[in-house]
Amino acid sequence: MSLELHPDRLLPADPTVRDIARELYASVAGLPIISPHGHVPAQWIAEDTAFRDPTSLLITPDHYLTRLLHASGVDLAELGVGTELTPEGSRRAFRLLCEHWRVFRGTPMRYWFESQLVEVFGAYLEPSATSADALYDRISSWIGQPTSRPRALMREFGIEFLATTDDPCEDLAHHRAIARDDGFAPRVVPTFRPDTYLEPARPTWVAAVDRLAAVSGTDTGDYAGWVTAMEDRRAYFREHGAVSTDHSHRDLGTERLPDREAEQLYAAARAGRISAADGDRLRRHMVDEMARMATEDGLTMTLHPAVHRNHHGPTSDRFGADVGADIPLGVEVTQALSPLLNRYGTHPNLTLVVFTIDETVYSRELAPLAGFYPSLRIGVPWWFLDAPDAIRRFRAAVTESAGFTRTSGFIDDTRAFLSIPARHDMSRRLDCAHLAELVAQHRLGIDEAAETARYLVTDQPRDVFGI
Repeated sequence: MSLELHPDRLLPADPTVRDIARELYASVAGLPIISPHGHVPAQWIAEDTAFRDPTSLLITPDHYLTRLLHASGVDLAELGVGTELTPEGSRRAFRLLCEHWRVFRGTPMRYWFESQLVEVFGAYLEPSATSADALYDRISSWIGQPTSRPRALMREFGIEFLATTDDPCEDLAHHRAIARDDGFAPRVVPTFRPDTYLEPARPTWVAAVDRLAAVSGTDTGDYAGWVTAMEDRRAYFREHGAVSTDHSHRDLGTERLPDREAEQLYAAARAGRISAADGDRLRRHMVDEMARMATEDGLTMTLHPAVHRNHHGPTSDRFGADVGADIPLGVEVTQALSPLLNRYGTHPNLTLVVFTIDETVYSRELAPLAGFYPSLRIGVPWWFLDAPDAIRRFRAAVTESAGFTRTSGFIDDTRAFLSIPARHDMSRRLDCAHLAELVAQHRLGIDEAAETARYLVTDQPRDVFGI
């Protein structure tokens, strides 16, 4: 079957409202992409790495795709997860995707993938068992072109700003190489992701803080040394262009401990004898410490809580992390953030962005909090919620309490490089659809709606992340 992208996809069905949405979308469709949170490796851009094959480009790194194929009975190893496929294995993996295409009906993954097929590859065949090889060959031919490398694509896609996600001990050599290239205009910056160093009950924690000591040149044998080492690495990231820090823990707890107790728990963790409960208490204290540092160095602090990482033990043992087996948890926000917000919620130098995969807290907790605290912004739908209906529900849930100005700007949060423009386009269409409804109901003027649409696409992420 022929694959076509309808120009009105995701816009309202009502003709009157759709006409307004079309006008709004046309005003923002060509704006540059600002991507302040994602997982594309900086090495790809520094070295302008040629993509290898369609599977390693489109399927293997995209856990949105691999998890649903796994649920449909496909072994992750057949998709290249945890292994490098042979050329025939790569083709076979692509066939598996096409043979299971029906499982993606109604999902955002289908929307993104079809957008890539048509708008990036010029491929107009619907994925199926019979079209798999033709699509694979078409994409392989595209990969071989010099215009299909990361740097050329960043220019073609209009990606003006791209943040990666990086361990605090990274030397950021790839970022330095990009920054030194005066002929490359897009800005690529690191993001400080210290989770490993803030979970003292994990068996890997002692080795991690030892590595932190070696890289920072600071003794992390006591808690004061850990604080100094983290401040040192934050400064290093900031010198290399970082604009934010990113944190993902099971809850949003931020209760600060008395200094002596924090030192005692840290010593117990260094000795390998801290309990899980005490590890959580020290971690919550450390998260608060990150907020304190943010008030001093100005890095935007983003929190991505409440995910049960590696839910299926056998999959984790076999393939490692980040392969699609992370499952959302419920989260409490108001009480958990109260200690942090009472200390820093009105601080002029803190921007705190809180994301969630628990939709129940948008209207009940996050929107009212963001509608009061100057430091707090609501992260747009992320991960399991970055889908059309969830994005519509988000705008309806938060706008009445917090308006448009208290959100974060769109976050694509992806490792799948070629899906970045499709994800941003989806967000622009949906926000324009929401604004069109307000115009049609005479709650906004068309000029106000157009101004807001543009603000959400470019001005808001620049403001929130200090770009």
